[in-house]
Amino acid sequence: MPYLDHAATTPMLPEAIAAMTEQLGRVGNASSLHAPGRHARRVVEESREIIAAAFGARPSEVIFTSGGTEADNLAVKGLYWRGRDAGRNRVVAGAVEHHAVLDAVHWLAEHEGADVVLLPPDRHGRISPEALAEAVTDDTALVTVMWANNEVGTIQPVAELAEVARSRGVPFHSDAVQAAGVLDVRLDGDPAPDALTISAHKLGGPLGVGALLLARGVDPTPVLHGGGQERDVRSGTLDTPAIAGFAAAVETASARREETARRLTALRDDLIARVRAAVPDAVLNGDPADRLPGNAHFSFPGCEGDALLMLLDAQGIACSTGSACSAGVAQPSHVLLAMGLTSEQARGSLRFSLGHTSTPEDLTPLIQALPPAVERARRAGLT
Repeated sequence: MPYLDHAATTPMLPEAIAAMTEQLGRVGNASSLHAPGRHARRVVEESREIIAAAFGARPSEVIFTSGGTEADNLAVKGLYWRGRDAGRNRVVAGAVEHHAVLDAVHWLAEHEGADVVLLPPDRHGRISPEALAEAVTDDTALVTVMWANNEVGTIQPVAELAEVARSRGVPFHSDAVQAAGVLDVRLDGDPAPDALTISAHKLGGPLGVGALLLARGVDPTPVLHGGGQERDVRSGTLDTPAIAGFAAAVETASARREETARRLTALRDDLIARVRAAVPDAVLNGDPADRLPGNAHFSFPGCEGDALLMLLDAQGIACSTGSACSAGVAQPSHVLLAMGLTSEQARGSLRFSLGHTSTPEDLTPLIQALPPAVERARRAGLT
């Protein structure tokens, strides 16, 4: 079965499975002082060091969470609340953010009185530093713009955006969930974000664990309260086996990052060319070149994306209409609408995403199945 939905989740790496399995048979709470607890703590802290090294952070700057959504909420809400305490009430975000960021921003507007500004992208989904500079005011508490878009794959000018925020003394957060593992994502760049979100299952680790990388001196107000396990910023018993698997995945993905990016870029370009040849009126969305190595996102005129997805699924081909977090929601992608596509164009789109298990052999069944599926979907749309 050709699996072309690695952006939703990618198979666990063998190294991550082995590391996690080794810890599953052990007992011990990393906050306990006895020997089993100290063993769990050692695993957690060694994992923290591995993840920190891979992303240019100090170990103390790695805050473990239950995944990308929690990390995004902690960054967006926590940094807003911290800024509000200092009299700052504005949140500036990209209009093409993942819902984990976008919905948190809207929640702040509806329940906390935040003044929210959404930055419109260009037709490729890119946020311009000039637009950010115009939107940032003296009362801005937070800027959040993702490193690379999870739907269309466009890579954002993160360094330039971070510089704009830094020049105005505003914390800059970036959701790097899709970028980590295939791009050079770092907290110690110059300039670099003050906070980064990463998630294990997007780069070959287990589901249900992630991290918020917080630069020293950046202290959001906690969203969860309890034992204060993670720098008094995030409470909750740490999942030692998942953290071990997370670290093993990060270490492996980091070591292979450049090779993986080159291979996936070539495979992605081949996929794009073959889809265009098979369905000549298919429209590639996102930046034609400056995009994630494994991302190919198309609109198919006259088709409903959900119908096309199910027709391909019936042929054993797994892909997506966009973010897995929005699957089954009967509305067009906010990302595509913000980029200027019509509702009809947005609804007729599919995302094909590649990952570490992808091979050239995965493409042939898709190219064979796609033209008849598109034709059938178009006929269904006329009835």
